[in-house]
Amino acid sequence: MTPPLEGTAERWAFDYVACATLAGKLSPSPPPARWEEGPAPRRLASPGRPPELLVAARAEKTRGLGSARGRARVLHTFFHHELQAAELMCFALLAFPETPLAFRRGLLRIAEDEIRHMRIYAEQIQRLGFRVGDFAVRDWFWSRVPSCATPASFVAVMGLGLESANLEHSASFAARFRAVGDEEGARAQELVGVEEIAHVRFGARWFTELTGGLDFASWERALPTPLTPLLMKGTPLQREARLRAGQPPAFVDELERWRPVTPGC
Repeated sequence: MTPPLEGTAERWAFDYVACATLAGKLSPSPPPARWEEGPAPRRLASPGRPPELLVAARAEKTRGLGSARGRARVLHTFFHHELQAAELMCFALLAFPETPLAFRRGLLRIAEDEIRHMRIYAEQIQRLGFRVGDFAVRDWFWSRVPSCATPASFVAVMGLGLESANLEHSASFAARFRAVGDEEGARAQELVGVEEIAHVRFGARWFTELTGGLDFASWERALPTPLTPLLMKGTPLQREARLRAGQPPAFVDELERWRPVTPGC
């Protein structure tokens, strides 16, 4: 695969995904304002991984949030989610060059947000006496999201799916951290959750523009197999945040009612 031209936003995205140092993942240089003219699609198969991050088939299970180690482990998982999200925004920028420039610029802005969220989580992990790399990680997002064949499918999975679920997860874990007396950790997750609303709104806007509308059935059809709405929501559903992010009330209602179909029923 031919890399993008030096000094372009596409090359920045390409280099960020390929980067294999923790410093480069956490603090890349600012992206250039220049974009390639008529770029070809580039679909990166996998990201570079810093040696500090041990990728495992299964991550260590949560053993409770009452200990600093338990909270650090959870924050480490969230750190890695943000890393994969940043990389996958860059993946989509390169994979779908036929999309409007406004779409690709939006992906780039979200990637920068995710990198900033990584730094928030890294600071919280360090506050608890641990470091990035002290826990194994899973590249689960990378095993699923690159199967998206279209930009509409990508925003269905990321903006309307995984990032939407983070509205629930950030609120839930903030409450759990607060319950064990970790107010600083709770506030960090609430900050990330509030900022994710704009990312979900981006997904709602562009799914609508790319497909002509946003309803639950069209969104569900856009999810590549084997993904289903099961992993795209948390409990309790953050209805107000989802509505603020541009998800129609009927969409939120159907998502809340959705249950997996039991085989044979």
